[in-house]
Amino acid sequence: MLNRFAPLVPLALVTLLFGCAAHSPVSQQHAPQQQVQRSVAAQSSTVYQEELVTEKELAEFADSKPYQLPLLADSILERGMSLIGTRYRFGGTSEAGFDCSGFIGYLFREEAGMNLPRSTREMINVDAPLVARNNLKPGDLLFFSTNGRGRVSHAGIYLGDDQFIHSSSRRSGGVRVDKLGDSYWSKTFIEAKRALAMAPTTMTARK
Repeated sequence: MLNRFAPLVPLALVTLLFGCAAHSPVSQQHAPQQQVQRSVAAQSSTVYQEELVTEKELAEFADSKPYQLPLLADSILERGMSLIGTRYRFGGTSEAGFDCSGFIGYLFREEAGMNLPRSTREMINVDAPLVARNNLKPGDLLFFSTNGRGRVSHAGIYLGDDQFIHSSSRRSGGVRVDKLGDSYWSKTFIEAKRALAMAPTTMTARK
């Protein structure tokens, strides 16, 4: 649906120069092999069950809302696309300049009547369904760890067609579109949430 956004903005040719530090898993050299296998199997089962619960929640959400989710996503993303090139400003929450969470908060407040937390650390903890990377829909929030410490430090909004819009940095030109599959963003991606699930039930997209 929102694949039409893809040709509107050329993907950036500049690769960000900073990377994400890898975190080594805890050593299991002294654990019995069977115990390790049981632990891995238990973890896999837990992850699978969590994914099933999430999919059920998303289905129930879609069935219970009186408005259509794509309509709100369209409104948010169309406004976001109109702001491409807006400069990056640390702490910025207006069209004079945005940081990453300020940009997201501005769009969701203006186009969906939602007041999201101000910082990415708070935003990632909103009570919204987690979304698997292969089930992303336009309007979903994407969270990244760009400081090499494994903690959330950046966020954007999924556009569709493996692309997302965000206020990147001062060096890279502020509000822009990037590809989630690019090596840097793929490596630093943490998780996604469907924050529009928290939108007021009486809300309709702005004309």
